[in-house]
Amino acid sequence: MQTVVLTVHLLLALALIAVVLLQRSEGGGLGMGGGGGGAMSGRGSTSALGKATWALGIAFVATSLSLTILAAQQAEGVSVLDRLGVGESGPSGEDLIAPLSEDAPLPPVVVEETPAAPAAPAAPVGEVVPVPPPAD
Repeated sequence: MQTVVLTVHLLLALALIAVVLLQRSEGGGLGMGGGGGGAMSGRGSTSALGKATWALGIAFVATSLSLTILAAQQAEGVSVLDRLGVGESGPSGEDLIAPLSEDAPLPPVVVEETPAAPAAPAAPVGEVVPVPPPAD
């Protein structure tokens, strides 16, 4: 049933795209350009393509809702975690940590010494060192 509704839904989508592309352009964005016939104007569209657009749009929304209802009925009582199998026989966080026994030796820790950088020569006490002026 769901496959049939999905096929009809896809055909409606293609037909809706074709009907919208066949319509005459009215200029500006959101139908505010040419002054007539759009959804924003005072009078409704009376062309056959306008009526077909409304009919296909309503049918598209109807099939969207029916697909949502069918999917909800099939997934009733089923969780995403149930599909993954988490919680039933999967490992828990405590199983992943190996306990340490008192007899087990600890792995050796390697510490590398880094050579010290040579210290900058210090100015003798009491000597004034000139500071260059800041660059403008």
